[in-house]
Amino acid sequence: MAFNDTLFQLGMDLTRSSPAQKEEFRVPVRMSRTTSKGIGEDQGTAPAGGKHLLVDLYGGKRLDDVAHVERTLKRCVEAAGATLLHLHLQPLEPTGGITGVAVLAESHISIHSWPAEGYAALDVFMSGAADPARTVSVLKDAFEAGEVVVRTHRRGKAPKARSAAPARSVRKARAA
Repeated sequence: MAFNDTLFQLGMDLTRSSPAQKEEFRVPVRMSRTTSKGIGEDQGTAPAGGKHLLVDLYGGKRLDDVAHVERTLKRCVEAAGATLLHLHLQPLEPTGGITGVAVLAESHISIHSWPAEGYAALDVFMSGAADPARTVSVLKDAFEAGEVVVRTHRRGKAPKARSAAPARSVRKARAA
């Protein structure tokens, strides 16, 4: 039952209605600078955004040790200056891997591991003053990874508006 409640809280239980399942129907909300403290630099009507890291660990160890993964994710949260709200880890059979998520006030850290291959995929997304880059050295050291590949993406920044002139020239080029 606790597993199902966790999925419901994360908006992943399709058998029950959840506010998280209604994200497609977003309504812009104007926030004042005083009430949006800690949300990020883009305040007011702009999306809060944040930094999103995709972390691939190669040659890792202890990727099947639930207690070790839990301690490591908690250390990542602390190193990043984030706030842990909930942590759920689930051992996977028959692979022996672990999947899980640390739900943060600033967003989340998720992990999925393949211990037989020494590989783990992590998703680290944080907004506000939390710094997800500080998690990388914690992960590398804790799992004794031989190689770590990190891809970074800024979230919440609207794409630059395109002017009409370049769009017309693209259409002309296609027609030619």
